[in-house]
Amino acid sequence: MVIVMEYPLQYYPAPLARLLEELMKLPGIGIKSAQRIAFHILKMPRDEQRVLIEALSDLNEKIRSCSVCWNFTDVDPCRICADSRRDDDIICVVEEPATLIAVEKTREYHGKYHVLLGCLNPLQGVGPSEIRIKELSLRLKQKRTREVILATNPTVEGEATAIYISRLIQDDTDRITRIALGVPVGGDLEYVDEVTMSRAITGRRSTQTSRKP
Repeated sequence: MVIVMEYPLQYYPAPLARLLEELMKLPGIGIKSAQRIAFHILKMPRDEQRVLIEALSDLNEKIRSCSVCWNFTDVDPCRICADSRRDDDIICVVEEPATLIAVEKTREYHGKYHVLLGCLNPLQGVGPSEIRIKELSLRLKQKRTREVILATNPTVEGEATAIYISRLIQDDTDRITRIALGVPVGGDLEYVDEVTMSRAITGRRSTQTSRKP
C-alpha cells in the first residue's frame, strides 16, 4: 500500500521539512500539528529560539536515569531516592516517569519508586529484558521491603506486567498490592465499562462511621 501524504514535504524548504519530519515522530503529532509548531518556532524572536534550543540541548546533556529507581533526573541518585524522609520500605512500581509525577501530585504517597520505562508487550517485541524488571528484582534481593505497590496502567499490557512482576518478586517482599481501579470522579455509571465496574465493586470500602457507645 502506498501512503500519500496530505502535504508532501517536498514543498517545504529542506530545513523546515527536516524539522517537520522530526516533530511527526513525537506521539500524537501529525503533519498539521507539526506544521503549526514549526511555523510558531519560525515566528519566535531569535532570543526565544535560542532558549528553546538550549533547553533541548540540556535534556540531552544533563538528564539521565536514576541508578536506583530509573526515574529521569539531573542528579544521581534522584531527589526522591536521596530523601531520607521517604519510607524506603515501600516501593511503588510505575511504567513511566509521567506516572510517578501523577502519584506525587496526590501528596498521599511517601515511599520510594521504581520506574520500569515501559511494559511487557510481546507483539511489539518488548520482553522482561527490555524494561527495568531485572533491576527491580535485584533491588529487592539487596533490601527486602515491607510492601511493593504495582501501579502499572489498567491495560492488557499493564495487567500482564503486574502479574509477571508479582510472581517474580513474591519471595522478596512482605506484601504485594495493586492500585485500586474504579469509577472516575464525575463519571456516569451508565457509561462505565464492565472491567472498570468490576474493579469498582471488588475494591469497594465501607463508608459506615463508628457509633459511640
